[in-house]
Amino acid sequence: MSQMRYRFVDCRWSLDDPGAGRRAYLEGHIPGAAFVDLEAELAEPPGPGGRHPLPTADRFAAAMSRAGVAAGTFVVAYGSLGGAERLWWLLRHFGHVACAVIELEAWHGPLTAGEETVEPARFEPRERSGDTISREELASRLGELVVVDARTPNRFHGEPSPLDPVAGHVPGALNAPWNAALPALPDGELVAYCGSGITACVVLHRLHLEGREGRLYPGSWSEWAQHRDLPVE
Repeated sequence: MSQMRYRFVDCRWSLDDPGAGRRAYLEGHIPGAAFVDLEAELAEPPGPGGRHPLPTADRFAAAMSRAGVAAGTFVVAYGSLGGAERLWWLLRHFGHVACAVIELEAWHGPLTAGEETVEPARFEPRERSGDTISREELASRLGELVVVDARTPNRFHGEPSPLDPVAGHVPGALNAPWNAALPALPDGELVAYCGSGITACVVLHRLHLEGREGRLYPGSWSEWAQHRDLPVE
C-alpha cells in the first residue's frame, strides 16, 4: 500500500498588487510549501468569461505538477482572499479530492523564508461535470435556484466599487459575504458566485464542511455585468 504524501500549497494573492502573494511567501511560509500564483496558474486571462475564468485542464495540471502534486498527494492549501478555497475547489473539479484548507493563522509551527526546492510530480486532471453553471443556464433558471452572492454587502447592494463596472447583483440572490459567518440558507439547488469566481469558493467550501454541495458560477459578476441584456437588481 502506497503512503500518502502531504504538500502544503501557498495561495496568497492580492487584488491590486500582483506580486504581493509571492513576496509574502518569500518572507515566510510553512516549511516545504509550494507557491501557486492564483492569477497566472489558477485562472485564465481576463476576457469575455470574466476577470478570473477557470484555468484549462492543461494550465492547472502544469501548476500542480510544478507544485509536486500527484495522485497520492494530500494537498493542504492556505492563502488569502479565497485563494486557498479556489485551489481546493479546482482540485476537486479536476478529480483530486485529497485536499483541505487551513488558515495560516492556525499554523503554530515555524515559518521558512526564501525559495523551496519542490520535486515536480505528474498531475493528471480528470475534469468532472455538474459542479459549475453557465451564464445562460443561470439566467434561464432565476427564481428556481438558491443563488448566493459571496461579495461584501456594499458591493452586493450596489454601492460604487472600482471592481464592479455595473452596480447590483443577480436578481433574487442572497448575500453570504465570504469574510463573514455563513448564514442559514434555504433548501434547494444552490449556486454561488462573487466578483470573479474566487471568494465564492469560500462559501462552497463552508457548505461542503456542513455536508451540502453547491455549484460555482465561474464567470460571476465580472461576466454577468458584461451582458447588458441580463437583469440586474
